Amino acid sequence: MAAPSRTQVLSLYRMLLRESNKFPSYNYRTYALRRVRDAFRDNRDVEDPKVLEQLLNKARDNLAIIQRQSLFFFLNAQVSIGKMYEVQRTVVESNPKKFI
Repeated sequence: MAAPSRTQVLSLYRMLLRESNKFPSYNYRTYALRRVRDAFRDNRDVEDPKVLEQLLNKARDNLAIIQRQSLFFFLNAQVSIGKMYEVQRTVVESNPKKFI
């Protein structure tokens, strides 16, 4: 298996940062950004292709986890806000007619 190129590594790094930035909560967002930056900084001197491939696979898995979590938090926030500001139906809207 060929060693991953620098552009692939940087692309994955940017995707992780971009997805981490999507957390609506400040605490989660800063934690995820700090973990991504620290992990890449700690492993920047790795040159063994096998170890590098393992690290990149782990980073891809973490990207999928971050995408799921940020989507969950986003959808959960939307539901919470929707419940907070429920709209009352007016008399005119109480019995909607179905068009066939």
